[in-house]
Amino acid sequence: MIETHQVATAARLLAHDTFDQKCALRPIMDRTTSRWATLIVSALIAGPHRFAQLHQRVGGISQKMLSQNLKALARAGLVDRHVTPTNPPQVTYSLTGLGVSLAGPLTELIQWFGRHGDELLAAQEHYDRRHEQASPSV
Repeated sequence: MIETHQVATAARLLAHDTFDQKCALRPIMDRTTSRWATLIVSALIAGPHRFAQLHQRVGGISQKMLSQNLKALARAGLVDRHVTPTNPPQVTYSLTGLGVSLAGPLTELIQWFGRHGDELLAAQEHYDRRHEQASPSV
């Protein structure tokens, strides 16, 4: 009985250990923190968007990738897809309450890259120069 209780307690405590490869949240975390999903959520923080507006706002994303990411974000409960029954139907995407709570940290992350962009690019150049000199020409 005690062993069963301990196993149940351990399972409950480790249920959302994202460092564990078997964590059920890992696939959701992977999909919602991808480059495209991060930009989509950040774009939607400004308010609801239609598909074409999002496609235009998130530069470089294909329509297929936008569609796949919107479906993944909706499945995760972060984005709401609202269809207005017009001819043709008008589809609008917006953040859910859960999505809004994620948008803040994601937007801060994007802003961090903006603030440190010059430093990051300089570090890359420094690294590349150092490793070009260290490796012999073939």
